[in-house]
Amino acid sequence: MTTTLGWTDALEAVGSVIAGRPAPGGTPARSTNPADLDDVVAEVRFGDASTVLAACRAAGDGQPAWAAVPAPVRGQVLANAAELLRRNKEALARLVTREIGKPAGEALGEVQEAIDTCELFLGEGRRLYGMTVPSEMPDKHLFTFRRPVGTAVIVTAGNFPVAVPSWYLVPALLCGNAVVWKPADYSPACARAFAEILWRAGVPADALHLVLADGAATFAGLEQALEAGLVQKVGFTGSTDVGRRIGELCGRHLQSPCLELGGKNPLVVMPDADLDLAVEGALFSGFGTAGQRCTSLGTAIVHEAVHDEFLARFARAVSEAAIGDPTRDVLYGPMIDERFLSRFEQDWLGLIRDHHELHGSTATGRITAAAPREGFVGDPGRGLFCHPTIVSGVRADDDLARTETFGPLVGVARFAGWDEAMALANDHGYGLSSAIYTSDPRTAFRFHEQVTAGMVSVNNSTSGAEAHLPFGGNGKSGNGSRQSGVWVLDQFTRWQSMNWDTAGRLQKAQMDVAQVQAQLDFRL
Repeated sequence: MTTTLGWTDALEAVGSVIAGRPAPGGTPARSTNPADLDDVVAEVRFGDASTVLAACRAAGDGQPAWAAVPAPVRGQVLANAAELLRRNKEALARLVTREIGKPAGEALGEVQEAIDTCELFLGEGRRLYGMTVPSEMPDKHLFTFRRPVGTAVIVTAGNFPVAVPSWYLVPALLCGNAVVWKPADYSPACARAFAEILWRAGVPADALHLVLADGAATFAGLEQALEAGLVQKVGFTGSTDVGRRIGELCGRHLQSPCLELGGKNPLVVMPDADLDLAVEGALFSGFGTAGQRCTSLGTAIVHEAVHDEFLARFARAVSEAAIGDPTRDVLYGPMIDERFLSRFEQDWLGLIRDHHELHGSTATGRITAAAPREGFVGDPGRGLFCHPTIVSGVRADDDLARTETFGPLVGVARFAGWDEAMALANDHGYGLSSAIYTSDPRTAFRFHEQVTAGMVSVNNSTSGAEAHLPFGGNGKSGNGSRQSGVWVLDQFTRWQSMNWDTAGRLQKAQMDVAQVQAQLDFRL
């Protein structure tokens, strides 16, 4: 096992890799640094629908041999990956910063999350437990087993180009599946680096296939692969709109995909909250990764008794925060890709209405020489940088209260009563993450009982995950599937039951059970 990968600033061209071999052809493109658009991170070749289909066929061919490897040995391969990730942590984190503009500290934390995930599933290789079950008949033995689903197609977003893929790839491989991984088209270099780590750790080339393609080609190829019976599981992290399409496609084939989608994540501030802590949590939740997390804070819902003080402190914290060059100590760096900056400016900023007030910066939208940000770190003209924006006066019926903005924008709403707060927290229809700031345990438990989110934080931010805790949402945030921890095993295994009859004669269960009971002296 090679201990270091030795990435350099000049990466070679990256493209799809099927069964260990570069896929032929492809459309040329470039991956550029969003903090410095003149910096080419990698030359890329994108495949088409046939590339996806070929990878799925190859995965089906390779899966039986990988499934035949004992699960504890598969777990050891993932432990090897954890060690490789650890030894290459800083290099991989620098690549994350360079390709998607994530600040260095966040990038290091992301790689650590992948390490944690690999280490967790080392143990699960020895705990893919089934059960022995008592039979109602004599001389009959009942068992349950977890069996791999087969071939899994995993499609991931690029805002977490290492951590989120690890939530899918690691358990899927641990369970004995072959994987076709289609990462975001704007983070191909990070994807190739992570796949390389898994291959060098011992994952067979015919068990993990990397496909680089755009969304349209991926969907077309997946549709063909499902029609051909080549895919048994689909995992997707991305927008709610695309998740709906994937859910519909899988439903045609009686499959239930693992969907982790968007969020409009509430943060409720009660009158007894530690306001300094709440402001710190809102700052990280709302503006970390430039608001481009599925768990980013959507609306801070603040009790009227502390609303004005919270808003003043929050606006001051945002206006004083350093923004810019992600290799420096900043709150956030650039938007990940031009498409997100354009959508943020054209669509989401258009949701601001006359009854709203703006705070946190001197302008909205892109940071430029004509619309500068005081104290900006670096040269805003070189990248895709955006002003932080706080919008106060948000109402429950505002589009802004119901729309995921995926950018550095946080709404602030005022509430007087509990029911009003919960309506603001739930009525948008998303249900991913949530937070409440309070010193009263009764309020915290009341919140977790009534909020629709799949994840709840008390006196912490809406963002953050641990490898051994289930991650996922409800409603427009997902279909109830969960990633991480032991819960994700249900996504990548199927239960198989077995009965073994040693009676030497046919026993017909419920038809014969009366005879068994008759041997006892039942007197009711």
